[in-house]
Amino acid sequence: MLLLLSILKLVMEIALLSLAGQGVLYILAGERRDGNFFYQLLKVLTRPFTAAARRLTPSKVADRHVPFVAFFVLLLIWAVVTFEKIRLCVSVEMTGCR
Repeated sequence: MLLLLSILKLVMEIALLSLAGQGVLYILAGERRDGNFFYQLLKVLTRPFTAAARRLTPSKVADRHVPFVAFFVLLLIWAVVTFEKIRLCVSVEMTGCR
């Protein structure tokens, strides 16, 4: 169970950092962001999460706001997984939690 929680936490952290990096490049690259290799790479990494967020949100939510929704949903899931991992480690008296 600890391994599963650690894997989920790692996936959430990679997705969160990718979304944050994409946001920073969105600001820095400006209009030329679609030609930026790293922006496109981060866009590919975050596509499954933004697609899931698009399915969760109503159609009235603008497409440009969907990455924000994805970020905050992932942040919430990361927090839940982190607290569950802490709870599990405390319940087994920190055996194997290093």
